[in-house]
Amino acid sequence: MSMASIGTAAGVAAGFAGYFGGFGAFVTVVILGLIGFVLGRVADGDLEMGDIFRAGRDGSGDRFDRRR
Repeated sequence: MSMASIGTAAGVAAGFAGYFGGFGAFVTVVILGLIGFVLGRVADGDLEMGDIFRAGRDGSGDRFDRRR
């Protein structure tokens, strides 16, 4: 299944949740969808859990530091 198809399905699910369940249901569906996406990437081997929680590959601080 392509990423476009998965994104479309997630968008439809979030849309239904927002329409029928209100904003709280919409936010819950989006958050659970993001968690499922990350866990799916980990299961596929495309992402390591250490990549998410580690500051930098060489341990030199924040990975978002633009001054390097």
